[in-house]
Amino acid sequence: MTDLPDKAAEFIRENAAAYGNAKGRRVHLEEFRKSKKALLMKDALMRGIEAANAQEREAYADKEYRQLLQGLAVAIEDEETLRWQLEAARLEIEIWRTRQATERMTVSSHR
Repeated sequence: MTDLPDKAAEFIRENAAAYGNAKGRRVHLEEFRKSKKALLMKDALMRGIEAANAQEREAYADKEYRQLLQGLAVAIEDEETLRWQLEAARLEIEIWRTRQATERMTVSSHR
């Protein structure tokens, strides 16, 4: 039972970089999405579509934009999975601390 907080802390240390990478990918894709939309709207303008709302429609319908959104969905899934795994490890440590405190109180009250 005393190994639990050590294992949980080790899990956090081992996965902190993976979480950082996942979050970095997600943020990058969110920001790149804006650039991609602008580039696709520019392409639409070059094809003679002058109205901004029509350019935006073309950008959102573009295959590359939809693929970017799929990549963003995967990045969010990876980040959230790691985030909740790390949170579960932190909770394991807190649960262990609470149990230890309860045991100390029980032992001291029986003296």
